[in-house]
Amino acid sequence: MSEFKPFKQEKSVISIRIDNDMLKIIDEQSAKTDISRNEFIVQCINFAIQNLNND
Repeated sequence: MSEFKPFKQEKSVISIRIDNDMLKIIDEQSAKTDISRNEFIVQCINFAIQNLNND
């Protein structure tokens, strides 16, 4: 069995501008999934990056 080794992931604080309608959708979806707005946005970005078509 492998050993659990906790670590602190480096993160940066950034500022972005989002259309008010998009922010409303983000807030609604993050509330539905019971995660923070930040975590929802991070997961969306990760999904988009993993699904880029780099042809």
